[in-house]
Amino acid sequence: MELLGALPLALLSGLVAWQLVLAGHALWLSAQAARVAARAEAVGESPVTAARSALPRSLERSLRVVRRREGGVTVRIRVPPAVGHWKGPVTVSASSSFGGGR
Repeated sequence: MELLGALPLALLSGLVAWQLVLAGHALWLSAQAARVAARAEAVGESPVTAARSALPRSLERSLRVVRRREGGVTVRIRVPPAVGHWKGPVTVSASSSFGGGR
């Protein structure tokens, strides 16, 4: 009987932990995409295309690339939900600039 009472709590804890893992992975991927986009912008190529190439297809749909006024780019992506295929409410972002050897 105690197991049946604790099982929903254990499942919810596991789901929350998995969502945190997904958020961390999305943050890491956004940082990588920002670095790639900044390099592309520094050599005159499309930062959006470069950022897309650094992300898995599942995250490409939510990609937003913003060129910063002071140089570099900011990449934003939505954190995928742990359950289901709807759009999650949380986004992560990373910024990067490439000085070009200055």
